[in-house]
Amino acid sequence: RPAKRAAIPPPALFSLTKSGHLLYTANADFHQKNRAAHSCRKLRTGRKRMAEKNKKQDETEAPDETGAVDCKLQEGTAVRHKDEKKGKDKVAVWVSRKTLEYEIELKKLQVELMKLQQDMKKTGLRVLAIFEGRDAAGKGGTIKRITTFLNPRNTRVVALTAPSDKEVTQWYFQRYVPHLPAAGELVLFDRSWYNRAMVEPVMGFCTDEQHKRFLKDVPLFEEMLVKDGIRLFKFYFSVSKEEQAKRFESRKTDILKQYKLSPVDNLAQTYWDQYTVKKFQMLNESNRTIAPWTIIRSDDKKRARLNCIRHILASLDYADKLPEEELRPDAKVVISGIDEIKHMERNLFKPEQLRG
Repeated sequence: RPAKRAAIPPPALFSLTKSGHLLYTANADFHQKNRAAHSCRKLRTGRKRMAEKNKKQDETEAPDETGAVDCKLQEGTAVRHKDEKKGKDKVAVWVSRKTLEYEIELKKLQVELMKLQQDMKKTGLRVLAIFEGRDAAGKGGTIKRITTFLNPRNTRVVALTAPSDKEVTQWYFQRYVPHLPAAGELVLFDRSWYNRAMVEPVMGFCTDEQHKRFLKDVPLFEEMLVKDGIRLFKFYFSVSKEEQAKRFESRKTDILKQYKLSPVDNLAQTYWDQYTVKKFQMLNESNRTIAPWTIIRSDDKKRARLNCIRHILASLDYADKLPEEELRPDAKVVISGIDEIKHMERNLFKPEQLRG
């Protein structure tokens, strides 16, 4: 005989769940406890996963027993806190000796720039500094370090956009004239009228005739400025092709640098040799005794910044100036325009040996 089947409980002992399943209400307490246990297991699993994720993150950020974290400090932080004492709420941060020496030297030069500005207010000296060079050569970073602690009422940075339809019809130098310095002012041009010497002819933004006319006119224009009393500095930042490519890649991945990217940047590597030819023409036509070019080797950005500032300070007289030896630029970084022309003449048919 087949075994007797257990009697099915009366219908009253069943109830319908939200999901549409029958629940045996006689064991309601068992189901409730089962659901609670399932929730606890789910919670423990989530916590375990979170702990594993945090552990992996800690291993990435703190690969050694000291808990070191790989991060980039804001410039000036190292020198500002180098004499801090150990404390319970403080964390030790390691920086390279080179970084610390750079920040100490930069701060010293920035103090000298402040002395210069105070003296310029008294004497009414007018200073104009032009920053030219290839894209990603370090012009903007140097300008930023010069102006960091200077009074903005007497310091101006001029970075003009593309000329308007009206400005295109004007005398080429006309839109730059209103930005020239008044008494006691320091004006820094982040690119200048020398756009017509390199960028415009290479990219086809001006005609051949306009380019040639500019090269004839610019020495006369600058001679008028200097004879009128303006101290003129012309800096050309020279970067190698390989270093420029690295900096372009950095701009693509660093969101804080992406504003620097432009369509012209994308063609800078492609038209490298064309820019070299225009640079040679520009130096030959516009390097004059009254308004000479100063070339800054800028593959090392920090050395370029320091030596550019030293050159400005060493060239001007002001009260309470540091001794000459402390402001002397590095001859390997700061090159005269005539020496750069000679270098290019020797290597014009050896492109791989030419500087940027």
